[in-house]
Amino acid sequence: MLAYPVELTPDGKFLMVTFPDIPEANSQGDSVEDALKMAADALETALDFYFDAGRPVPAPSKPKRGQAVVELPPSVTAKVLLLNEMLRQKVRPAELARRIGTTPQEVNRLTNIRHTTRIDRVDTALRALGKRLIIRVA
Repeated sequence: MLAYPVELTPDGKFLMVTFPDIPEANSQGDSVEDALKMAADALETALDFYFDAGRPVPAPSKPKRGQAVVELPPSVTAKVLLLNEMLRQKVRPAELARRIGTTPQEVNRLTNIRHTTRIDRVDTALRALGKRLIIRVA
């Protein structure tokens, strides 16, 4: 799964939350626990901007020693990888839909992080792009 380093900066009685790799994502919290919870929501919300604009989502940088990270859920990670591969290959939703025998609307749902999608559908789409989704337990 994709795990993005997060910076927590004291600001008075709050902790400011920023992501070096996703500058659109920022928030704050009362405590470290609260800040990290708010960070996860801010990160997913910021990713919506990338998806809506059809821009590639930056890969997470390596966290510094002891730096907190926010891990994307598996379904969101798969969708980020799919979006980035579609953009890299310049494959539009209509073309991907043709390749997997579905509608462009379904492909749009596959690339919507707020829409629940079966992971095997994302795998099918990635395979149509010549890629495979690999899941492992670490």
